[in-house]
Amino acid sequence: MPRVSLAQAIRVWAKIGWLSFGGPAGQIAVMHRELVEQRRWISESRFLHALNYCMLLPGPEATQLAIYIGWLMHRTVGGLIAGTLFVLPGVIVLFGLSASYAAVGQVPMVVALFFGLKAAVLAVVVEAVLRIARRALKGRFFVGVAIAAFLAIHVFGLPFPLIVAGAAGLGIVARWWRPHWFPESPTAEALAGDGYLIDQMMLRGELEHIRPSRARTARVALIGLLLWAAPLMVVVVLWGHDSVLAREGVFFSETAVVTFGGAYAVLAFIAQRVVTDYGWLSPAQMLDGLALAETTPGPLIMVVQFVAFMAAFQHQTGMSPWLAGVIGSLLTVWVTFVPCFLWVFLGGPYIEALRGNRALHSALSAVTAAVVGVVLNLSVWFAEHTIFGSVRMLDVGPVHLDLPQLATLNLPALLLTAGAMLAMLRFRVGMVWTLGLCAVAGIVLRVLQG
Repeated sequence: MPRVSLAQAIRVWAKIGWLSFGGPAGQIAVMHRELVEQRRWISESRFLHALNYCMLLPGPEATQLAIYIGWLMHRTVGGLIAGTLFVLPGVIVLFGLSASYAAVGQVPMVVALFFGLKAAVLAVVVEAVLRIARRALKGRFFVGVAIAAFLAIHVFGLPFPLIVAGAAGLGIVARWWRPHWFPESPTAEALAGDGYLIDQMMLRGELEHIRPSRARTARVALIGLLLWAAPLMVVVVLWGHDSVLAREGVFFSETAVVTFGGAYAVLAFIAQRVVTDYGWLSPAQMLDGLALAETTPGPLIMVVQFVAFMAAFQHQTGMSPWLAGVIGSLLTVWVTFVPCFLWVFLGGPYIEALRGNRALHSALSAVTAAVVGVVLNLSVWFAEHTIFGSVRMLDVGPVHLDLPQLATLNLPALLLTAGAMLAMLRFRVGMVWTLGLCAVAGIVLRVLQG
């Protein structure tokens, strides 16, 4: 029977980390392609089951999905490796860009490179939405739930937890009213027969670590909370609780707990606090940081690394600005992402134990359909900000709608995106090739434009 060694997993997670452009939709697309489609490490149903849980958690859902799948395959060490390698490329790239920004401002060639990458990522996102929708929307009921979820979040701006709760309740009611709408969840035996490795591991008795245990839960909670708090305590002792570094640690620890629905749901909150309340960054600097985070690998919430670097660089007293920027940046990354591991390691065993529950299966089937609508919303948001230079918010009663300004249409971005979609959807060009060609094209266009 096939096995996946830890060394093999490390190589794959490293690849996924460096290819995880495009915010949560693009990152989920990359993982789905690599883990479900190409390597068959995890089945579609398990992938969506894990994604549903991660979408309910505070913090970046794609990061938590990587941790969850890594934990399933190789226990705690697998989750630690998967999550770290998923985040590390973004940390490295954005750290370099933050330092460059602090020294000289915008870096034109890097901006041009990422301009091309964004077009390719949009094609990856669209392909993922189509592929996941074909598998998750099995019947009119689920299509209706997906459409309703998209409209709820895109047009009416309803909070993501409310959409998920509504979809789950609707799924339970619909199961009672029309049980034939819900296909039975495939058994581990059937999925193992289809070649999915995690289900084969389950049949061989290699997934004992996913069984819930109160002792393990208490141990994980204690260790996780101590690790989360320890660096912040050190900063408070060394520089005081009123220092910019300590205030960054506290603020971004709080942010890690309230970021339900992914980074998009909390960016406005972060921008308001950072710019208006704390005065750490100017509005222009905040927008520049968001632009850099959108076009680098890793979660979009990584913008907090740029914010922390610039805030400490500009406002922390009593030490070198560069040292302050480094410490603030690393502390913020730590308090933002350690909770991701904690939530998954705490809740994963209980979520796996409930996989066979019919009521839960019905609720999560409807949530899966709603997630398709949410990912579609993320895709539309990403497309609007890739192809147009300006997007205006329309507020009319309960309607909150983003309206791209047609006069700001970026024709090169539109042409690059169309070419990337044609390459991937029509001619089946590989994702790596598409990303590389679009990156080169972005640089060439910037050179031609002077």
